[in-house]
Amino acid sequence: MESQRDGDVSTRPTKVYSDDQLAIEIPETAHQISSDSWFQVGFVLTTGINSAYVLGYSGAVMVPLGWVGGVVGLLLATAISLYANALIAKLHEFGGKRHIRYRDLAGFIYGPKAYSLTWVLQYINLFMINVGYVILAGQALKATYVLFRDDNAMKLPYFIAMAGFACGLFAICIPHLSALRFWLGLSTFFSLVYIVIAFSLSLRDGIKAPPRDYGIPGSDINKVFTTIGASASLVFAFNTGMLPEIQATVRQPVVGNMMKALYFQFTVGVVPLYAVAFMGYWAYGNDASAYLLNSVNGPVWVKTFANLSAFLQTVIALHIFASPMYEYLDTKYGIKGSALAVKNLSFRVMMRGGYLTITTLLAAALPFIGDFMSLTGAISTFPLTFILANHMYLVAKRNKLTSMQKAWHWLNVIFFGFMSVAAAVAAMRLIAVDSKNYSIFADI
Repeated sequence: MESQRDGDVSTRPTKVYSDDQLAIEIPETAHQISSDSWFQVGFVLTTGINSAYVLGYSGAVMVPLGWVGGVVGLLLATAISLYANALIAKLHEFGGKRHIRYRDLAGFIYGPKAYSLTWVLQYINLFMINVGYVILAGQALKATYVLFRDDNAMKLPYFIAMAGFACGLFAICIPHLSALRFWLGLSTFFSLVYIVIAFSLSLRDGIKAPPRDYGIPGSDINKVFTTIGASASLVFAFNTGMLPEIQATVRQPVVGNMMKALYFQFTVGVVPLYAVAFMGYWAYGNDASAYLLNSVNGPVWVKTFANLSAFLQTVIALHIFASPMYEYLDTKYGIKGSALAVKNLSFRVMMRGGYLTITTLLAAALPFIGDFMSLTGAISTFPLTFILANHMYLVAKRNKLTSMQKAWHWLNVIFFGFMSVAAAVAAMRLIAVDSKNYSIFADI
């Protein structure tokens, strides 16, 4: 194995120290690192932002914010997210060490308590994203079923269970993030299918439809809370919550290659997201669905193709955001060698299957996709992607920053700290309202 100076991890645990000299033991990883091109990593990032979640932004972002707030908000969220992710990417080799996990970087800069807190925040973030993916996959399957048999015999929780089972099978078959090479190509194809179909059918419906209502719905107090919640959904759209883990897979030079991947994600990669979000809102106004393919009209076979593509792409995308959990479990229990070895295969069946069973159960019990986007953005995306990124960069580069640069980073920390608290309150209110309107394991 190459030395750490060559961009790989040591074969022995590394000791990192905080200012008070308390050691944190950072284990080597059981997964591959330094093996992927920047282009492959760019597709990993693009797969995340153009997952089936894009089919919900017309309803979850544009409806609560309107044309001005929605368009300006998405553009600002793009720029701010690129900036924050670039800060994290530039710290990947800070201190002469390669930090292949988000918590490793936080622990190196702050110490043991921040290491643990970052770990908790990250896994809450990724778990909530995965719950949303299972809900989306279930919605796609149900939408396909309704096209042929709208008899209400099969409820959404049944389809969520099927989706969770499919995600479990995929997780067992794909050992680590770098093994997604072929599947990333399929994911891109599936994304293009449902994005092009949703865009085209929305355009056709919009041309034929009477004037739409683009006013922000609800009472004044409801508008305040839904606007704040939609702001959290804005940053959720570009969230990874696992940038160091993704950057760990890229070849040297890791910072330069990761910046290329980020530029690809936030230029070419955001175009489909914008197209679907804006077109869906233009075509249906305030009636835009939280799952856009439920709003469009068109041939049954075309909508079936789009829904099944959304389902299959979601299975692949979920694996990306679940991979840090898989990496932790594989590393902790020393799972190495052939992915087909009986020990390794049985381990993945038990551990990954168990993780996705819990994820699927929560998804079926509380299938409020818009609320999950808002809550995830509030309690973990804001802290991880914006507050922590700016403050870590401030601490790491404090001797190289001017007074104006320091003030800018502190302004970001304070502003996003406020937004995180406000968005969390708004998201919890949305969940409380929906919980009153729908029973547990609701068919929505």
